[in-house]
Amino acid sequence: MLEKRIRVARGQEIADLILKNGTIVNVFTGELEKADVAVCEGVIVGVGSYAGIMEVDCTGKYIAPGFIDGHIHLESSMMQPYQFARTVLPHGTTAVITDPHEIANVCGREGIDYMLKSTKDLPLDVFFVLPSCVPAAPLDE
Repeated sequence: MLEKRIRVARGQEIADLILKNGTIVNVFTGELEKADVAVCEGVIVGVGSYAGIMEVDCTGKYIAPGFIDGHIHLESSMMQPYQFARTVLPHGTTAVITDPHEIANVCGREGIDYMLKSTKDLPLDVFFVLPSCVPAAPLDE
């Protein structure tokens, strides 16, 4: 677990997967860097020079972090959350921040509970903000 990941990150133990010779998009510095990416137990543990059980040559390829969509209304996609995840993940979106005010206006707390439950085990990270406009109009209850 954590101890193994630390050993792999330090180069003391071989990684499960290495993405070799890729061009890393460093979103902190804005630079492109040639390096390997070490993965242990499905988690990126290091960027540098590594060896692994499985190595994928990424020469000529870019390795970048996933995109975060900072404001969506997931229910406006007209898809079940798992279907939404299947649609956006292949295009690089790995996390979304959603405002469920539409489903809250229609279904109330049960709608928000549904959204929380149906996004719990997705391969997409879904973060919720509390709806700011529920009810939508002064005449609503």
